[in-house]
Amino acid sequence: MKLIIAMLIVLLFSLQYKLWAGDGSFVDAWHLGKKIDLQNAENTILRKRNQVLDAEVTDLKKGMNAIEEHARLELGMIKEGETFYQVIK
Repeated sequence: MKLIIAMLIVLLFSLQYKLWAGDGSFVDAWHLGKKIDLQNAENTILRKRNQVLDAEVTDLKKGMNAIEEHARLELGMIKEGETFYQVIK
């Protein structure tokens, strides 16, 4: 009788080990949940950045103001009839 109880206790502990520390355990599930949360946060940031870029592309395709702004800031262009002043400190 003592042998059967000892075998059942060993079996119980071996099954509990797989549940708490083995592959697919509660700890693994918790770590995967944390990774999913981090990935969702990163996806949210990237989604917002993509929306900004999409709005900029749409503005560049349809509006002349954005094209003019890029020409002025990035290429240093000025309109006809304007005077360019460069102030050096």
